[in-house]
Amino acid sequence: MSNKQIPVSFEFFPPQTPEGTEKLTAARQLLAALKPEFFSVTFGAGGSTQDRTMDAIRQIHTEGHQAAPHLSCVGSTRDNIRALLTAYKEMGIKRIVALRGDLPSGMHSIGEFQYANELVSFIRSQTGAHFHIEVAAYPEFHPQANSAREDMLNFKRKINAGANSAITQYFYNADGYFRFVDETRKLGVTAPIVPGIMPITRFSQLARFSDTCGAEIPRWMRRTMEGYGDDVESVQSFGRDVVTQLCEKLIAGGAPGLHFYTLNQAKASIEILHRLGYR
Repeated sequence: MSNKQIPVSFEFFPPQTPEGTEKLTAARQLLAALKPEFFSVTFGAGGSTQDRTMDAIRQIHTEGHQAAPHLSCVGSTRDNIRALLTAYKEMGIKRIVALRGDLPSGMHSIGEFQYANELVSFIRSQTGAHFHIEVAAYPEFHPQANSAREDMLNFKRKINAGANSAITQYFYNADGYFRFVDETRKLGVTAPIVPGIMPITRFSQLARFSDTCGAEIPRWMRRTMEGYGDDVESVQSFGRDVVTQLCEKLIAGGAPGLHFYTLNQAKASIEILHRLGYR
């Protein structure tokens, strides 16, 4: 592996229709050619996509790839999580992404697990060291955190509870990522922190996601993409340049991997990784 080919992984959401399943299968086959470390599949709040998440994980695993299902605190019970862990363990799954999750509109109680560190602790108590557990990290801080210090300490609790590594929310400021890593190292966290990468294909979609999750779109990027208006091709060309340069900075700075939020599409991630020397 060259210094430009650190491990990569890709995230999907469970498709809702047969057509969506076919499209995801085709996208995954293209991405599999890049030999990713694993594919992860998201988990709807309150278990709303539980069956579809498991179906996607089963298909990925059957195809011979490492699969990592997401598990969420929101709406979950100990019995529910225990059953999922048993099913995934019997399936041969070795990696879990454990998250607090966002409370959907109309849902008033998170569930039996209030925080991700509680979920991580429960997974460890039930399965020992069987699973490699990923947790979330927020270089620009969780939008519900009262302070940067509190957010750092919450992250440390998840690692101390038994998580092996972390995947960050996406961002476009490499310096923010490196500052976050440095600050967590000062707190004694040694686990790998893999940057999350969001390719840019549509500005309106990216702006909506970012407003929801608190990921910052730098002003110069936002104004540039606003200036392109309905010129999707220019937005995508600009996005490829920006995200490729971001990845180059992350790799040069020692990031342990790259985790791509694909939105069940392959083209944008592949183009960026080809520019980085992946074939």
